[in-house]
Amino acid sequence: MSHSFHYLIMAEHSIFQKELLARLKDTGLTIGQPKVLDYLKDHDGAGQKEIARGCHIEPGTLTTILNRMEDAGLVERRMLNGNRRSLYVFLTGKGKEQLKLVTEAFSGMEEEAFRGISETERKTFMNLMLRVYENISSRKD
Repeated sequence: MSHSFHYLIMAEHSIFQKELLARLKDTGLTIGQPKVLDYLKDHDGAGQKEIARGCHIEPGTLTTILNRMEDAGLVERRMLNGNRRSLYVFLTGKGKEQLKLVTEAFSGMEEEAFRGISETERKTFMNLMLRVYENISSRKD
């Protein structure tokens, strides 16, 4: 049976999401939260618009995710330099602990996904996926 590109991408995403949540089931994290934690790993103190863009999440959806994360003590939103119009999102200590678990889960899943694939093939695949991503994300709306 031949699979199309779109089918493989959608199926892989669904399987990856389910496996990630299964690995993190004891953490209480919900869909969207691991992605936000992973983004904040390299962008702690980012604005909500930046996070939404970086995570490919609609701003309204991100607000819901952040509200739950704030209620769970994973992040805190603060004003910087007296700017009342913008809130910046920071990881809390608890959020950093959860981030460690998310990072371990992502690493383990990537290791399994690339099992039996050489480092050269992996680099080639990642370069091609980056090009596909850039092609799709650069399209004009």
